Amino acid sequence: MEEPEIIFENKDFLAVNKPSGLMVHGVRVSPARQRDAARAAEPTLVDWLRAHRPEVGGVGDDPAIRPGIVHRLDKATSGVMVIAKTQDAFAYLKSLFQDRRMQKTYLALVFGVPHKAQGTIDAPIGIRNGSLKRSVHSSKMAKPAVTDYAVVRTWPGFSLLSLHPRTGRTHQLRVHLASIGHPIVGDPLYGKKAQPAFARRLLLHAAAIAFKDAEGSSFDFEAPLPPDFTFPQD
Repeated sequence: MEEPEIIFENKDFLAVNKPSGLMVHGVRVSPARQRDAARAAEPTLVDWLRAHRPEVGGVGDDPAIRPGIVHRLDKATSGVMVIAKTQDAFAYLKSLFQDRRMQKTYLALVFGVPHKAQGTIDAPIGIRNGSLKRSVHSSKMAKPAVTDYAVVRTWPGFSLLSLHPRTGRTHQLRVHLASIGHPIVGDPLYGKKAQPAFARRLLLHAAAIAFKDAEGSSFDFEAPLPPDFTFPQD
């Protein structure tokens, strides 16, 4: 498994480039299934943090499961994550996400070409009955969700989009893009059953994140597209 790459680090936090295929953290399991869970456990970003930055171990609102983790990316999504190294930094970074003062930019390769070169998807996301999947057509536990998009480049049948989520709902970008008829290429949950041969994984990448720290200093971290983020042949 490819390891995370440190983009930046200071006494309060570090920014890492998470590879696709790496879970951010594990899940809590009952004692009765602890043995099975341990046997089937996958490597996580938290495992890497505990090995390389053990001081993060006691940071957060659930340090036993997700020490230092202020936000997360899906397992298949690559890109920038910011991780708190102190409890004060955790509280501050968490407030930035809650108050929508953390600016995030994603890149996604999607099926089709949107009619508008840029636009906004404003559609609450709920949970489908009898499923863990999310949908804009379900009112169950629905929460407001807003995503801005812009077309970066097009190919016959595909587009590269720049995405700016204003909210942070689970699977928000994947659900929103599927809802407008442009699912992300390589998405096994919300995408098309037939995927192109070049799609080796979910083609969604957290390209950049920008914010100001408690002292007012500006930070803007970027992660280049990794080699496994592939495109149609020109």
